[in-house]
Amino acid sequence: MAENQTRPTDAAVSEFIDRAEPARRREDARALDAIFREVTGWTPQMWGPAIIGYGSYHYKYDSGREGDMCATGFSPRKANLVLYIMPGYQNYGAMLERLGKHKLGKSCLYLNKLADVDEGVLREIIRTGLDDLAKKYPVTPA
Repeated sequence: MAENQTRPTDAAVSEFIDRAEPARRREDARALDAIFREVTGWTPQMWGPAIIGYGSYHYKYDSGREGDMCATGFSPRKANLVLYIMPGYQNYGAMLERLGKHKLGKSCLYLNKLADVDEGVLREIIRTGLDDLAKKYPVTPA
């Protein structure tokens, strides 16, 4: 079985954020880093070349595939800010309605810019995601 390509690295989070484009994305990434640090209480680590992760967990699927992944995090991609809430958003409808402008993937929340959303609701989603993840897998702080 293939190994997970997204693994923790020794790359500096601050250097990665400093290279984010465009400039507005850098500003939003710095603000998101502060939000994630506040909500989690953890120091971030790079996961692969483009994910800023907070904490970790070990998963094992019914298929037998297993690995490690960040417990939550984000990536300041050129097109969008991508937030990773690992359990997904199945029961988050009420929070998402209050969040503001966004798009959803399975475990990804896409934001054009931080100014489009309510940061208080965003904090609530991050915290709820971590709490939900910890019900299924042990979460290790960073």
